[in-house]
Amino acid sequence: MRTIIDGGTIVNEGRKFTGTVIIDDDRISDIIEGNSNPRAHCERFVDATGCFVLPGVIDEHVHFREPGLTRKADMESETRAAAAGGVTSFFDMPNTVPQTTTVEALSDKIRLAADRSHINYGFFFGATKDNTGDFSKIDRTRVPGFKLFMGASTGNMLVDRRDALECIFKTCADLDLPLMTHCEDTAMINKNMAEAKRQYGDDPDIALHPIIRSAEACYTSSSLAVKLARRFGTRLHIAHVTTARELSFFEPSRPGKPLPQITGEATVTHLWFSEEDYKTKGALIKCNPSVKRKEDRAALREALDDGRIVAVGTDHAPHEMKDKIGGCAKAASGMPSIQFSLISMLTLVDEGVLSIVRLVELMAHHPAQLFSVSERGFLRKGYKADIAIVQRTDPWKVSENLIESKCGWSPLMGQQYRWKVRQTFCNGHSVYDNGHVDEDYFGEALRFRLNEE
Repeated sequence: MRTIIDGGTIVNEGRKFTGTVIIDDDRISDIIEGNSNPRAHCERFVDATGCFVLPGVIDEHVHFREPGLTRKADMESETRAAAAGGVTSFFDMPNTVPQTTTVEALSDKIRLAADRSHINYGFFFGATKDNTGDFSKIDRTRVPGFKLFMGASTGNMLVDRRDALECIFKTCADLDLPLMTHCEDTAMINKNMAEAKRQYGDDPDIALHPIIRSAEACYTSSSLAVKLARRFGTRLHIAHVTTARELSFFEPSRPGKPLPQITGEATVTHLWFSEEDYKTKGALIKCNPSVKRKEDRAALREALDDGRIVAVGTDHAPHEMKDKIGGCAKAASGMPSIQFSLISMLTLVDEGVLSIVRLVELMAHHPAQLFSVSERGFLRKGYKADIAIVQRTDPWKVSENLIESKCGWSPLMGQQYRWKVRQTFCNGHSVYDNGHVDEDYFGEALRFRLNEE
């Protein structure tokens, strides 16, 4: 089937231009700059006049809760939300039940996704205190890399012993596979929590969350990760950077140059909210690492544009609303965010925080490059046709009836936007079109390191 997307402003590889994207079956067969009037030569014609045509978002950091935690979310519900948000591929984290820390658990997740995920899928392999011997058994074309929790986890997925950490960093370096880390110092957090409980009771107010899960705890843990990465030559990607001080670890990325060995991710949550929002949002914006000061948010936003932050993910982590009741000790950490991530970033474009060209680098190009995603992340001839079409609109507000996530809520309820995702193409298929998700369509397993950038 031939599809033609005509008349939109194509944003890709550092450029913006009016043109036409031609899709044959699941791949881009041509990109034509200027007016080509190709309507007569296709089975499906999309008039994208007044819209922006972008590579589909690759969300490198989600928690879709399946298997084992499906009362909160599942792959079907969360990929509906993703498709509605212009996201065409995701990398899921390993802290499910069972954890994705064995070859068998990884294979099971991939099989589950085949008939549940409406978009393309990949799964991180989880590092534990004692499973590095299994790293070499993994098909390297099936995983984006390894995920290491240096804080904010429990059981064998919390790795804070120095010898175990050294083994993980060295093994990843030997295999030349990326290591994504969650960096918070658990001992510091435990000490801060104990002191907060001593002063304020068993469930300290949510406003204390950024004091308990402090900037110091983040910097101390990130500093150790960077030190180990430099020692062993590990390709390190620090997830959800939240503090201005941590930005000193990253060299600015440069257009046309390879990405640095040590890189940082920012999440939409930490770019959007600050500690002042606890007053109105309460535990709805409780996440780990915590939302911090306005000054930290401003520094993260600046780092989007100057290259110190190379990727934007969501850390999409739904909970049932009943789990979000309470303060620092009792309310669950995490929130849904994937459905509105692209339009939130487009809002920051309107505010002058970054350009739309840079947005495409952060949300599509760089995730593909960092994790060597095969034939995706760019609008190129021969690449898979993963495309998001977005447009400016009259003001509208997020309401409960619009939310696709299984949990049924968002910290952005009531937020006014002037952008909408009009259509999402996944492998050339229109999986989302003006408010409708094609629930009969399922995406593909991502492949890695076949055609490295």
